[in-house]
This record gives sequence, C-alpha cells and structure tokens, in this order.
Amino acid sequence: MLQEQNISGSLIDILLRAHRYYPDRTALIFGSKEISYAELLQESCRVASAVRKTGAKEGERIAILLDNSPEFVYAYFGILLNRNIIVPINHMFKREEVKYILDDSGAKGLVTSAAYTLVADELKTMAASLAFVLQTSQIKGVPVEASLARFADIPKRPADPAVFLYTSGTTGHPKAAMLTHNNLLSNIRSSSRCIRVTPKDTFISFLPLFHSFAATVCMLMPLDAGAKTIIMKSPRPIKKLLRTIRKNRITIFVGIPSIYGILKEMKLPPFLPPFLLKFINPVRLAISGAAALPVEVFLGFEKKFRLPLLEGYGLTEASPVVSLNPLKGPRKPGSIGLPIPDIKAKIIDEHGQALGPGQEGELCVKGPNVMLGYYKKEEDNRQTLREGWLLTGDMAKIDKDGYIFIMGRKKDMVNVRGLNVYPREIEEVLYRDPRIKEAAVIGVPDPHKGEVPKGYVVLKTAGSMTEHDIIAYLRGHLADYKIPRKIEIRTELPKNSTGKILKRILIEENIAPPHRTG
Repeated sequence: MLQEQNISGSLIDILLRAHRYYPDRTALIFGSKEISYAELLQESCRVASAVRKTGAKEGERIAILLDNSPEFVYAYFGILLNRNIIVPINHMFKREEVKYILDDSGAKGLVTSAAYTLVADELKTMAASLAFVLQTSQIKGVPVEASLARFADIPKRPADPAVFLYTSGTTGHPKAAMLTHNNLLSNIRSSSRCIRVTPKDTFISFLPLFHSFAATVCMLMPLDAGAKTIIMKSPRPIKKLLRTIRKNRITIFVGIPSIYGILKEMKLPPFLPPFLLKFINPVRLAISGAAALPVEVFLGFEKKFRLPLLEGYGLTEASPVVSLNPLKGPRKPGSIGLPIPDIKAKIIDEHGQALGPGQEGELCVKGPNVMLGYYKKEEDNRQTLREGWLLTGDMAKIDKDGYIFIMGRKKDMVNVRGLNVYPREIEEVLYRDPRIKEAAVIGVPDPHKGEVPKGYVVLKTAGSMTEHDIIAYLRGHLADYKIPRKIEIRTELPKNSTGKILKRILIEENIAPPHRTG
C-alpha cells in the first residue's frame, strides 16, 4: 500500500488527492484497458523509481518521446515525482530535430518505447548531455517504491519549473517555454471553471499529448477533476473515432478545426435527423483550439450536431489557454471569446500604449498562467515579457463586450503600399465558399507594392474551381488591394502535428534562392 505524503503546490497533488479520495475510479482508458487512479499513481511511481536509479538529480531535464498512450501519462508524472523537469518531444520529429531539443534543454535522460529504438540508439552518441535512455519495456520490470516518502520534498514552491515546452515557432529553432507547476495548475482550474467539468465527465484525447493544448485540456484538466480520459493514438479513421465516442459516452470532445471541418461535411444516416441526433449523442460540448476555427466550420458544425462548439485561444507561453467562448452566454462567430478567470487581456499599439474597444493592435495577456520565460533566451524574454505582460505577437481587437477577435499574426500582416492586410480576413472569405476545403494566405514581395497577398487553396472536389474563379469570387467581397496576386490550387497544405497549416513553409517556398556568380 502506497503511503501518502501531504504535498502542496505541485501537479503531483492531482494524483495524491485521487489516491486519497477515489483510488478505484477509472482515470484512463486505452483500447480495452482501464487504468484506475491508484494504478496511475503506482505506475508513475514505477517510472520515478526507474529515473531515480539512473542517478538523475533534482531539476535535471528528462525528455519524453512517446506516442499517445498510458505510458506517456506515467512518464509525465513519474518524472515530476522524482523532482525532474519534463521535456515532451514531438514523436513525428526527425533525428536532427530531436537532437536539437535534447541539446538545447540539456536533457539528462530520455523515456521512450521500442518504436523509437533506432532513433534512441543514434541519439545516445549524438546528444552530448544525454546520459541514459529508458525504454517503457525496461521500466515495467522496475519494483515500485513502497512509500512516497522516497520521493519526499517534491517541489513545494509553485514557481518551480515543471515542463519545458518547445514552441513550434514561425522562424528559426523552437524555444523552450519554462512552465511552472503553478502556471499549469492555475490554467487547468481556470479552464475547468469555464466549462464546468465534473467527475462524471469523460474526455477524449486523440490530439498529441506532447502538445500544450492536449496536455493541459485532454490530460491534466480531466485528471485534476477526477474525471476520465479516453486515449487514442489518432482520430483516424473517423468511423473509429465516432464508435469510441458512442461506446465510452464521451461528454467533452476536444478537437482542432480540421477535424470539425471533416465532421461538418460528414453525411448523417437518413434515419438520423439532427433533432434526434441531439438525444443520442453523449457529447455535451465541443472545444476547438490549436488553430483558428473558420466561421463557416463553426456555424455548420453547430447546425448539424446541435451542440455548443467553443472556440478558444492559447499559446504555449500561456500554459496554454487564454480565452474561450462562454458555455452559457453569447458565442460570437469569429471570436476567440473572453479571457478565462484570473487572466487579463489588453491591446497595445506599436508604442506599447493601451488601445480602446474595437481598435486593432497587439494582444497582450497577464496572469498566473504566463511562463517564467524562454530557457536561455534573454533577449527573447525582454521582447516578449514586459512588466508581467506576455506580448503574444497576435494582432487583435477587443469589442465593447470584452470578446477578443484575432486578426492575424503580427509577423504575418501584409503591408500593401502602406495599407495593412490581414491574411485571416481573406482566409475567412475563402472558407465561406462551399467548394473550398482549406485555405492559407501569406505575404510575398512585390516590386511595385512592397508586398501583396498570395493564396493557397485545397478544393473539396478537384477541378471545381479555377484560379480565375477564386479571384473573381474574392473581388465580390474584398477591397481590390486585399485581393491576392495569385491563387495556387494544391491537393494538400503543409501542416504540423495538430493540423495547423505551416505558413512558414509556404513563405520559404517564395523566397528566391541567392544569386550565384561565377
């Protein structure tokens, strides 16, 4: 029997509270396997024991390279139990990308699985700081410590770092956002209040757990509430996802815009009209994050499924949730909602002066969720953190009711002869055409206008529109200076692991190679 220790101000409180009050309640389901809260704590202690045996010291970074699985959750809490800092790694990264994160964070160890044996073996010789690699199969054979006292003095200060989360970044290498126990605890509890999470709720987690959105909303938030999480490696095929929702009676569905786009277009059986679906469907609300939700997708999804779709906004540096459309009250299409409890938001101009309702500028946020800073990036910290405010780099406006509207990334804004053009405005118009599946707009150099927009489109049906058709359509909805100079029709757009379109790659494609002489 594990002996509990009274520990406060730590993410470990989540497991200790569960161990005291509801140890036999189901915490995780993975396929046919059910894991109770007591088992979750026990397996986390097993990981902690394995890490401890390597000689890892307090505060050293331990990386996780795992697919979505219960083992990811065990590793997450096990590393914290041993007073180390977690470094989650995107399992889709190539060897060089993983090496960069290991080197930059100075990771002492790596927890991984047999699926990544070859990569792990190569990294042992490539990453200078890496002293050990623990396979999940090895950890299973490690005896569990009989008492939590062995892991005494787990961080008592809420300001201690818990996780180094690497931002995807739009330029250059990713940076490690240092998130504390308090950052994450405050964020999951503020978010939970907004959507009224109870122990009776069941979440689904198919988004990658190495990502800040999934880790906070799909893993930490339900566990903190004593709820249940269904873990899936992937949302595809969609039919399997729908079967999982029905079988496990999912009540809170967390997804990304591309998933909602697919569900919006899905044909319902003729014997299942929308009004009847509302009574059969166990989901009480859906949440969209990680990327901008097109208005047409939002409206179409809510109309088809008759349940609230709450668009939120966040960034890794803010743990990540900043705002959410309210569960009760107006949900304004195109808005990322209101700041969640304990978070302040304001809009500033280029001189740092606060702007009034309806005025466009850079969105800044302040609250207990804001990171300590970027690891070993002092200049970036000076540019991003000012007097407790996090400068998000997103251009936005706040209306008279306090709802935030994102106009686009500050760096994405296109300057056409001194006139500001927001790519998202053009993208929203493109998404309104039912023939268009995906859209992205970037700025490209122009010898006469400085910059002009360029669009990329994926059609639902090949050949249903030409470039001329799309430009003619846009001319009916936008000022001439906002019309893209060119529309490129593609079969797919580059995306990251959460389905976010990678404009960085599109921009790089438009950079002319250096002129060679000789």
